[in-house]
Amino acid sequence: MSEVQVVRGEMQPWTDRTTPRPALAALLTDVVPANRRTLILGPHAPQLIESVLAHSADVTILVRSVADAQQLGEEFGPCLQVIAGALDGLQTAPYEVIVASDGLDRVLGYDSFDLSWSERLAAVAALAAPDAVVVLGLENEFSLLTMLDSRPAAERHGDDEWRPLHDDPSRPVSVEQLRTALPWPAEVYADFASRTYVRADVAANARPGELPTRLAAAALEQTDVPLLSPAHEGVDTAARAGLLGSVPTGWLAVIGAQPSHDIYTETAGAVLTADQNLTGWDTAITGDPAAAAELSFDVSVVPATISSGVSVESVLFRLAAAEDVPGFRKLAADLGDWVTESPVVLRWDDVVYDGESFAHGVSGWVAQDCVDKEDLLAAAWVRFHDRLVGQQRRHPWPPWMVGDDLVSAWLGMSGVEAPEQAQATSPDTLPATSEQVARGKQITAALDEVLGAVKEVVDVRTALVEAEAAKHELFELKGHVYGLERTLGFRNKAMKTRENRIRELRGQLQKVTAAHERIRGSRTYAVSRVIFHAAQVRKPKVVARKLSRKIRNR
Repeated sequence: MSEVQVVRGEMQPWTDRTTPRPALAALLTDVVPANRRTLILGPHAPQLIESVLAHSADVTILVRSVADAQQLGEEFGPCLQVIAGALDGLQTAPYEVIVASDGLDRVLGYDSFDLSWSERLAAVAALAAPDAVVVLGLENEFSLLTMLDSRPAAERHGDDEWRPLHDDPSRPVSVEQLRTALPWPAEVYADFASRTYVRADVAANARPGELPTRLAAAALEQTDVPLLSPAHEGVDTAARAGLLGSVPTGWLAVIGAQPSHDIYTETAGAVLTADQNLTGWDTAITGDPAAAAELSFDVSVVPATISSGVSVESVLFRLAAAEDVPGFRKLAADLGDWVTESPVVLRWDDVVYDGESFAHGVSGWVAQDCVDKEDLLAAAWVRFHDRLVGQQRRHPWPPWMVGDDLVSAWLGMSGVEAPEQAQATSPDTLPATSEQVARGKQITAALDEVLGAVKEVVDVRTALVEAEAAKHELFELKGHVYGLERTLGFRNKAMKTRENRIRELRGQLQKVTAAHERIRGSRTYAVSRVIFHAAQVRKPKVVARKLSRKIRNR
């Protein structure tokens, strides 16, 4: 354990929350030079600190929390010099490398001066050598997540994220303002939820459905921020306007070094890098991808070169919104001809379409065994159905044609014949189309699990749509209940009428039974019975002799 040095501005008891950022760690590995005197400014995850320690032997970290400083000293030992305190309390010789990827929001304490963002930047510049390499993060106040966040401003940061900057006019809110505010020329990256980093110039030229836009939307979908509306709509709109680099969650400025790649993104626990060329993207994956129970990430299936086309999902969305059913059917048929039996799980949001041909994207999730073509298409269409209907997008199909019926229709467009209908053995027997889609749903569920998309947090727009649908369903159910109540009333009246009639008949039956019993007990009835039996005698003389014999015997 290394000894913790304390300077003015330390905070205790206190802790600053940090999260691992594999993509940022890979970027730091590319830009941090070797064997330089390095300062890590602000709270950073251990993974980021390790990426810096791998290049430099003389590394110092400044955190305002004494508890965090003690924990870092115990974890890294003498390899890391730990200082607890605020930025304005640090008085040392200039550093050759300064890493402040967390930004300048969490570098001051309670006892620090109320420094603006520009004054904090000046303090950082005073600690940097003339040829220093500086990595500086900045939160974007104009980000999509900030504008769509449904929480009040006072509730967006917890007590463990104390940020003394409030309404600072000197704080940059665009890429150009950040470059102008920095005293050095810088390369700026757009930071999307700390999962994807895209060079700002590349992001400015990205359009909907292209690789940077797809990766940015996927990164924002994995956040747990309660939103007013889905973030993907804003991402596509910003990309269409050429403003994708203006709406990320933050920016990362790199001064004094040139990053190696245009895109750094986290995928399956590993890091995918991409560089733009004349025809598309050159990709590479570093690190060990994670594996799940049903799916695993296979690096070998990710193409080394990806086309610069748009995703099939974007084209299908446009055709559905335009109600171009013939065009949608033709594209689905072409997809059915292109798909072959393979272990690679298909996703229309990652299949690239250049207008003539299709190609796999950066998704390398594969099943344990080869999957039939029909199952791959079913999984892709099930996922597309969830994203089309679940996001309340326009489409030309009837509103009651959802679920398995709509997926089966798309499968038919792709050339997958529906199984023969078998006679139902019970009222609960599912149709054959549901059995056909069941395998696709299973694969889609496994894919959603490994992708880590957050579905528990529902945006306000979706919640309002679901509430309106629930209200409509409730109205219909009320009408159904009213009809049932009227039917039960009519049936109750009929039952009462029938009960009264039965009661009347029972009374009449009792009277008839009593009269019948009186008749049976009378002498007249007895004589009539004797006469009746006598009338049945066929030989009267024989009976008379028998009777006279009995009388004589007596």
